[in-house]
Amino acid sequence: MNAALLRRAGGPSLRPYLSAARLSFRRQFAYPAATFWGLSTNLFFGALRVAVLLALFGTRPQVAGYTPADAITYTGLTQAFLSAFSLFGWYELMRTVHRGEVATELLRPHSFLGFWLAQDAGRAAAQFLLRGVTILALYAVFFGLKLPVGVEGWTLTLLSAVLAWACGFAFRFLVNCAAFWSPDAVGIGRFAWALMGLACGFLMPLAFFPGWFRTLLAWTPFPSMMNSTVEVWLGHARGWEALGVLVVQAMWTAALLGLAQLVLARGLRRLEVAGG
Repeated sequence: MNAALLRRAGGPSLRPYLSAARLSFRRQFAYPAATFWGLSTNLFFGALRVAVLLALFGTRPQVAGYTPADAITYTGLTQAFLSAFSLFGWYELMRTVHRGEVATELLRPHSFLGFWLAQDAGRAAAQFLLRGVTILALYAVFFGLKLPVGVEGWTLTLLSAVLAWACGFAFRFLVNCAAFWSPDAVGIGRFAWALMGLACGFLMPLAFFPGWFRTLLAWTPFPSMMNSTVEVWLGHARGWEALGVLVVQAMWTAALLGLAQLVLARGLRRLEVAGG
């Protein structure tokens, strides 16, 4: 395909990606009832998690460097990011491969990975706006929420949250690529989401785990998908230490996206779509 045709199709520009993100963002507002009940479920289980964590503290002022206020904020953050980061699973790409719809998408003159990245960015932004902001506001009212300190704290937290989403997306995309090799890769996905939920710090702050397990996780990208953002928000990582956390998140994101592109290329070589 020559350059003129690519320009007419919008291939080399950001326009199709921005359009994909915008449409994906708007799609999340199409089901208000589902959003309401999802939000109610998040709040219910969030309250249970707060009760469990506070029971763990008992009369102790701190556990593994966390105060009760930190634990409540941690719970609010993880519940707020739950939908935006798709921590309970994401099978969209897997379904398009199994149904053969991927063939249509491959005909479009744009980056396949970039297009899915844009769509997920729109979805994540809408989910955070609909559920995340609401949950954080309710936690601030009913439990008291610890906030980042100053402009620097908010800026670092925002950057860390964006990198956490991008890193998590790259991992989810990689897992979905299993559909190119397996006719039913859902089981692989369920195992991967369970592993991610444990290792990223969603089920429990990573600081509560034994030292050897934290050391092991430090060599994986999972802490960059959630726990790093929580540490920056709470101020456990500040200044240069917080910048170092962001650099690690950026490096894992770049590595996983590069690996996803490589795995995608190999998966497409064996793709066969039948029918018309």
